[in-house]
Amino acid sequence: MQIGAAIYNLQSAICNLQSAIYNLQSAMATMALTIVNVGYRSTNYWLISAGTSRLLVDLGWPGRMGELQANLRRADVPLGEIRYGLATHYHIDHAGCAQELKQAGVPLLVLDVQAAAIPLMKRHTKPQDNYLDITTHDNRVITFAESRPLLKTIGIDGEILPTPGHSDDSVSLLLDGGAAFTGDLTHPAMAGEDDAAVVAASWRLLRERGATMVYPGHGPVRMIDTPLGG
Repeated sequence: MQIGAAIYNLQSAICNLQSAIYNLQSAMATMALTIVNVGYRSTNYWLISAGTSRLLVDLGWPGRMGELQANLRRADVPLGEIRYGLATHYHIDHAGCAQELKQAGVPLLVLDVQAAAIPLMKRHTKPQDNYLDITTHDNRVITFAESRPLLKTIGIDGEILPTPGHSDDSVSLLLDGGAAFTGDLTHPAMAGEDDAAVVAASWRLLRERGATMVYPGHGPVRMIDTPLGG
């Protein structure tokens, strides 16, 4: 476990270095965005900041809010500066801590196509996970078309796109600078026969909208056309 943790910490450091390079290259008209990985347990949680206005992409493992808070403290980020939390899809390693974050004051941003997936996530938890059910009456639910103007209100130029393939509710955040936060969107080389067309369409959409750099839910940052294992 210690070796595994060390490897993940090294991967996170590499991710943050790559993010730092992106940060230097992606100055916006008003303010440069910064990207920091606050993930743990082999899952990346990306914090995108326009000054002290921040968006958290993917939301932690259930029952492990303390680990997420510790990583945020190391990044010198108070929870109160996170304007929204966005799950790329509703699996427990990407949205398991969503309700705990809500209780700490972080609003949950949900795409309308994701709403039905939220209550289904509990099926994949065990009592020892200490999962808290995500309430549905108090979320900010939007359409894809509404994502750009909403993001603009928190200083982020970009949009949220439908990218099914790993799951029907999967979405990706695409910044205007080319960074795409894709969650678990399957690499085209790994897509099964039944999913290949859906996966290919999701990647094609990202490319058409200007994606150049992939910030995945697991593993290091890469250029969008990097071959598997490259």
